[in-house]
Amino acid sequence: MAVTADQVKELRERTGAGMMECKKALQESQGDFEKAVDALRKSGIARADSRAGRTASEGVVEAYIHPGNRVGVLIEVNCETDFVARTDEFRELVRNLAMQVAAAGAEVVRREDVPADRIEREREILKAQTAGQGKPPQIVEKIVTGKLEKFFSEICLLEQPYIRDDKTTVGDLVRHASSKTGENIQVRRFARFRLGQE
Repeated sequence: MAVTADQVKELRERTGAGMMECKKALQESQGDFEKAVDALRKSGIARADSRAGRTASEGVVEAYIHPGNRVGVLIEVNCETDFVARTDEFRELVRNLAMQVAAAGAEVVRREDVPADRIEREREILKAQTAGQGKPPQIVEKIVTGKLEKFFSEICLLEQPYIRDDKTTVGDLVRHASSKTGENIQVRRFARFRLGQE
């Protein structure tokens, strides 16, 4: 049975699970929404969203210098307990996130961190680029919305495709780690330094 993008989106919004997990759950349940929710809950993935409100004040700050010493990253990732922060799995996650920032050049953690004036400026540029193509206004708006989504997936760390598996987003990777540890894991902030750039 074919699973639509809208079904995947709805299941993701309801459970907080990653896109690929939602798609797989819907396929395995042959489109039965409630069975898909139950499958995600049984696997522990859907619980990650309910942890999001819990305080994450432990964690680590990781420094990563890319080979060649031209790009460096400092990143802070938080969890709820010092116990989890000291595990090899958590430290590997943080290191992988630092490598992601170095390689993919994210500018902010999440789309809410992008200033509204920058989004509006980007929207105006995209409208101007699309306007000369002679398309109806509603089609132009859809094209602009699609290109804005691509813009967010390029500059927002949690929306970027993961460098080691482009079928998974960085946000999915963090949610998966959260479901495995049973703790709220949050990427707090990062700074990327490139030689010769401000």
